[in-house]
This record gives sequence, C-alpha cells and structure tokens, in this order.
Amino acid sequence: MAQIRAEKLTLGYGRKEVVKDVDLTIHKGEFLSIIGPSGVGKSTLLMGVNATTAILGGNLNVLGNDIGSIRNGELKGLRSKIGVVFQSFNLVSRLSVLDNIASGMLHRKSLFPALFKHYTTHQYEELYEYMKVVGIEDEALSRCDRLSGGQKQRVAIARAIAQQPEVILADEPISSLDPVSARNVLETLRNANEKYGITVVANLHQLEYAREFCSRVIGMNSGRIVYDGSPERLCQATIDQIYCCPPKNDRVENKSILPFSPAAAATA
Repeated sequence: MAQIRAEKLTLGYGRKEVVKDVDLTIHKGEFLSIIGPSGVGKSTLLMGVNATTAILGGNLNVLGNDIGSIRNGELKGLRSKIGVVFQSFNLVSRLSVLDNIASGMLHRKSLFPALFKHYTTHQYEELYEYMKVVGIEDEALSRCDRLSGGQKQRVAIARAIAQQPEVILADEPISSLDPVSARNVLETLRNANEKYGITVVANLHQLEYAREFCSRVIGMNSGRIVYDGSPERLCQATIDQIYCCPPKNDRVENKSILPFSPAAAATA
C-alpha cells in the first residue's frame, strides 16, 4: 500500500526550485534511505512529506492527504502520524529520558496529566517498552543533557515511536555521531521498522550504512532522482552518477559570478 506518492513534484523556497519534477512512491513498511551530495534537495524532499516545504508544482499525497490542498486541522492530524528525528536531537535537556519520550504521547493525553507529567500504569509500561526497543531503559531517569550523542538520538527515536506514527522521517540522524553510535542509531531505526511496521525514510551521507541497513535507496543529484532501487544494484557507475558534480551550465547561470580572471579582464 502506497503511503507516500509524488508525481512531477517540485519543491522549493520562494521561487527557488530545490526538488525538481520528482516521481516517487513509498510503500508501508519500507526502510528507505535518500543519498546524494550536500545541497541536492534531500532534506527538502523529506520535509516536503511533513508539509513544511512549499509545493511549486506537481502533486504530493501523504497517508491519503493531498498536501497541496490540506487544511490546518487536517495537517495537525497528519503530523501526529509522522515522527521526525533531527540531526540536532531536539530534546528538552533538563528533562529526564522518560519525560522526553513521553512528550511523543502528548496528542494522545489529556491536558492536565500532560502538564503534571502524570502517567498511568499502562503508559509507564508502554514507555518502558519503547526504551527497551532503543536500548536506553537503564537511563530512564537521567537528564538528557548528561547523555552521549548516540544516547540522545536513541531517545529522540523512542519519542518518535511513542507517537505511534505510521512514518518516521530521519533527517541526517547520524551525521554528528561516531561510527559506533551511528551504527547503534541505525539498528534502533531498523528495530522500530521491523517491530512496529513503521515506514522509515532517512537521509544518509554514508553509503555503506545505506547499503547495510536499508531495503531501498533513492539517489539524488541536482534536485532530481537519478537512482531508485535496491542497495545491491548500486554499482560504481551509478554511485558516480549520484555523486558527480552537475554540468557547468547547471552550476553557473550568469557569467558575472565566475571567478575573477586578470587575463580575461586584460582582453575585455
């Protein structure tokens, strides 16, 4: 079943097109990575799914919602079904691991219990399960500002799981982590994908991790998808196509911004 479908989709900021003419379908339960050089539109495409990037052309449907015409009330409901994991963790540092993870439940809790951090026995059991899934249960009462980067990211993933989402979007979740922590975080995302059937879409810079952990890879360059398939089919020629520099005409549209050349100036 398709959860995300883009047709001739163009996304950007103001009049600037960042993602261009993209066709993409993502099905329930996939663990998909988006790879490519910096600045090619990976994060823009990811945040477009969460309706935080302007649609400049084409169509985007997410969990049965037309993002181009979605209303505020419907948008709030949609975002409650999408967990987001950021590179910078976005945790409340002075709160405990338990309370940070519980914040993912806010849309399912009434106001006063949420304000006073009151959890039912069932909710404690649920939170403990999420902590076990990400391997952070031993730090349940620790303040988040005392955790390592890898531990913080696992808390962020548990918070996303606590939303009971249908999709998790992970925007460069391991870019600031050491190799051991990075592997732990990706294993955690894979656990969430396999245990709960949550679709995971992650932007990754590390090709070897995309190959190891993901069932499908999207390669982007210059705002366009240049590869869509299994990690096993990623040959060197395809990798070169994904990571090559765009043609000069695409990179420089106005000669006035070329580097200054004394020789050229002398002959002008």
